Amino acid sequence: MKGRSVVETVLGAVVLIVAVVFVVSAYKGSDIQPVSGYPLSARFNSVDGLAAGNDVRIGGVKIGSVEDLAIDPQTYAVVVKMTVADNLKLPEDSFVSITSDGLLGGKYVRIEPGHSQKLLEPNGQLNKTRDVVVLEQVLGRAIFLLTEQ
Repeated sequence: MKGRSVVETVLGAVVLIVAVVFVVSAYKGSDIQPVSGYPLSARFNSVDGLAAGNDVRIGGVKIGSVEDLAIDPQTYAVVVKMTVADNLKLPEDSFVSITSDGLLGGKYVRIEPGHSQKLLEPNGQLNKTRDVVVLEQVLGRAIFLLTEQ
């Protein structure tokens, strides 16, 4: 009975070690690691489904992360604070939108770099924004139009 107890303990320890190695390798191999960089912000009327920790991407490649969402008490706009990789300096006329990662995927901030020679400084603001399109509203309108006829 004593030998069985030692074997079970050793086997349990091996299982725990394998689980820890798996979790660490999955974390390192994924894109959920935070990106260090400089802060930027953008203002939107609607950010439905966007949350802190979501990606900031250019051309589908993660270049940063959403850090915080807040409401401006004067304008009631949503202020999205994000971090963008230090090696990417964005033109001040860059266009930013919130889009979804497929039909069932989460939301992310999509940046389309502009052509201006003037670059955004840390803590700068992206002014060319487009609000999120809520899929449920679009489908609801389409169903309503189809049933009207």
